[in-house]
Amino acid sequence: MNIELTRFRVKQGAKAKVDEWMNFLRDHMQDVLLTLEDEKMYVETILRETVDGWEYLYWYSIQGEGGQEVEESTHWIDKKHLEFWDLCIDPEYRPVDLKTEVVMIPEKVKASMV
Repeated sequence: MNIELTRFRVKQGAKAKVDEWMNFLRDHMQDVLLTLEDEKMYVETILRETVDGWEYLYWYSIQGEGGQEVEESTHWIDKKHLEFWDLCIDPEYRPVDLKTEVVMIPEKVKASMV
């Protein structure tokens, strides 16, 4: 099981596009959830923060081993998701992976993830 929290910086001036992206994901949640199965993605959460005038998006995920990468997906929703990514995420900023220290998942929940 892979558990990750990664910070990505948003391009300056892309706030409205990020709003559109997040609304797109919310509005198409049934399709989004279908793609998570191929990725063996048990939990995926996007968090948002602004610090010193820069906006950041954080991806928190719990994923099983051997899932499909989103870049390999043929689902229309993933293609649109990657279009938004290219418009919004700053390629000049190196993503920051936060270190996992403690994982607290009850056994009955963990058993349903594998």
